[in-house]
Amino acid sequence: MSVRQNLLATAIASIVALAALPASSQTLRYANQGDLKSLDPYTLRESTTSAHHGHVYEGLVARDKNLKLVPSLAESWETPEPTRWRFHLRKDVKFHNGDPFTADDVIFSADRVRATGSNFTSVIPADAKIIKIDDYTVDFMLSSPNPILTALWDVWYIMDKKWCEEHNAVAPTPASATTPSYASLNENGTGPFTIESHQPGVKTVFKVNPNWWGKPEHNLKEIIFTPIGSSSTRVAALLSGEVDVIEPVPVQDIARVDASPNAAVLKGPELRTLFIGMDQSRDELLYSNVKGKNPFKDIRVREAFYKAIDVDLIKTRVMRGLSTPSALMIAPQLFALSNDFTRPKFDPDAAKKLLTEAGYPDGFEVTLDCPNDRYVNDAAICQAVVGMLARIGVKVDLLAQPKAQYFAKVLKPGGYQTSFYMLGWTPSSLDSHNVLHDIMGCRDDAKDPTRGESNLGGYCNKELDAITDKVLVETDLAKRDQLIKQAFEIGIKDYGYIPLHQQALAWGISKKVVITQRADNQVSLYWATKGE
Repeated sequence: MSVRQNLLATAIASIVALAALPASSQTLRYANQGDLKSLDPYTLRESTTSAHHGHVYEGLVARDKNLKLVPSLAESWETPEPTRWRFHLRKDVKFHNGDPFTADDVIFSADRVRATGSNFTSVIPADAKIIKIDDYTVDFMLSSPNPILTALWDVWYIMDKKWCEEHNAVAPTPASATTPSYASLNENGTGPFTIESHQPGVKTVFKVNPNWWGKPEHNLKEIIFTPIGSSSTRVAALLSGEVDVIEPVPVQDIARVDASPNAAVLKGPELRTLFIGMDQSRDELLYSNVKGKNPFKDIRVREAFYKAIDVDLIKTRVMRGLSTPSALMIAPQLFALSNDFTRPKFDPDAAKKLLTEAGYPDGFEVTLDCPNDRYVNDAAICQAVVGMLARIGVKVDLLAQPKAQYFAKVLKPGGYQTSFYMLGWTPSSLDSHNVLHDIMGCRDDAKDPTRGESNLGGYCNKELDAITDKVLVETDLAKRDQLIKQAFEIGIKDYGYIPLHQQALAWGISKKVVITQRADNQVSLYWATKGE
């Protein structure tokens, strides 16, 4: 769900070729376990989806192969005062249909991304005012300083105001929509690729945009994306040469792919944290046999669930070593004081005792919502959690669904429709504030309606929110880290969430593909097919 993903968004969306490779016509064939449900770039804050959108749409800023913020549709920007950001827009940029890109499109996109139905409302403060200075200059006026504003914008893509108005697509398409909108089936971006055809669930064909304002650094003319949900079929397609790249490679198939003469697995750490969330806001759970009250409002129940889950066993048995158990809701690479935290130990006896003290000596029933085509071994992780909670008497009904159905359910308007769920999150800003604000922030903040945008369970601690607000404006890094530490300590003490692990990347790559990669093997992958 969030996601910019620190792999696909900067890799597939920014394919580059080595200079020595021939410039012959090339097609890259890519398969993922999940589908591309919607082409509307504001529908779903999920990294693989945003990665595909990044082929065709662009933001004011982007990230380079080292994840450094760089100009994109904005050539430059400055902050004349702490609460005013001025952006100088790139001239002579055209949308794919030929419409010129101007300040009007930026203002329209800022309004649209904050509108009901968008899954990206927190990227721009709700009370920010966007002012057109001229056709190529825009000011963002904030009510308080926000030094990391642009860090949130690499997957806030700019849309064509005129095109949206012409096609009745002014409103964003919600993830729960049952009828597709024009924007969900068609695109009109400014990016390096256009979409020649889009068949949801079947195939999407991207073609090079010959009129792109930038300089292509690849020898590709076409990308063909095919969703392949079956892990065995996806691996077979790679080994047979039917596709060039697959993601992910199931952990049980890594050795087989590496032994193949035609392909290899590229492995590396990822910044996404997988976690378990619990509905702590409703007076009665939607999906439980407990009536008249909500067990998750009792901290003893939350602590019991936390201590009943053995993340080390998940690492060895389910992930086969390709995960890093986490004490925090953020990857250690993104927070300097991560080593100050230790995860509470797995203790099923203590968990059983806590449940008894809370009034559930025989446990209770609850439904666990889980995607089955989004993360590495996601359904298997959830199944392991089901078994672990059974040991303390909790009967978990596992509802594992493809991500399109999963997100449509849990993000349903009128209150998130889940009692117990697994989710993954990579902070779009690569900063703790994003996690504290979007995931752990209270959802009922009248002054900041974007707070808790992705807080599906309704966890809330106003003291944590107050510290989060201080984190946003603190410029002294040492003081800022101490504030972040205080906020995470509150969340841990509350057992507000159950962090699981950071998963590892496992990409299957045809040996016809050349890859360049960051030295730390962490975030950016770039490839180009060899000339044949």
